[in-house]
Amino acid sequence: MKANVFFGIVFLIVSCLGSCVSREAHAVQNVTFKDTASIVKGSSFIIELVEKPWVKVDLSKLRAICEENGLQHPNIHQWKDHFVVFDTASYAAGLESKISTAFQGAVVKTYRNPFYEFNRSHCGNDPVAKVWDHVILTANLVEDTVLQKEYMDYHATQFQKWPEVSKGFCNANFQQLLVFRNGRQLMLVISIPKGSSLDELNPKTTENNPRVDDWNALMKKYQEGIEGTKPGEVWVFLEEVGK
Repeated sequence: MKANVFFGIVFLIVSCLGSCVSREAHAVQNVTFKDTASIVKGSSFIIELVEKPWVKVDLSKLRAICEENGLQHPNIHQWKDHFVVFDTASYAAGLESKISTAFQGAVVKTYRNPFYEFNRSHCGNDPVAKVWDHVILTANLVEDTVLQKEYMDYHATQFQKWPEVSKGFCNANFQQLLVFRNGRQLMLVISIPKGSSLDELNPKTTENNPRVDDWNALMKKYQEGIEGTKPGEVWVFLEEVGK
């Protein structure tokens, strides 16, 4: 797999991909929703559960809680001691509190209302795939609040000032990118047509499009790895578990 695969929007940078892209084959998930193509900004959520030494996550228990809350086929993803559930907002009501009660002492965080969304509306009349695979990654913003604001401002105006980035996503047939934030932590969900390979699609974002490389280089100073990452490691994949 190529170490320079580009994930676009704002974050996935070359230094991250060198350490994490080799796990891409395990990171692409067929997350089942009642209407996959309707997962849009404001209608999806992420719940993150972080283990502590005195609180371990029982996957069967977590899955049962999700199913009891209406998630018929809950997809649970994991990186080290971080567990994530990604689904539509209609199933979110009460789920966070139930997870908190079941795993008292663990850290439970909810990510709602993504601050960035790319979808196929930016691609003219190109069709939308009916079923998607999803890749979920996480990283932190740097601690400097001035740089955090710059990062958010860049994203707020990206479609107007950096249209080449979304053009790259269109060329790669990305169906949607959502970026969530809770404190300094970011969650990125990349949606591609079911059965597609991220390794095959990603290089198309930069074909005859050097402006995308400029954007990617610009974003490096705003991101860093979450606790537990290796030196120089930024974005990490969350893999599906307990299926």
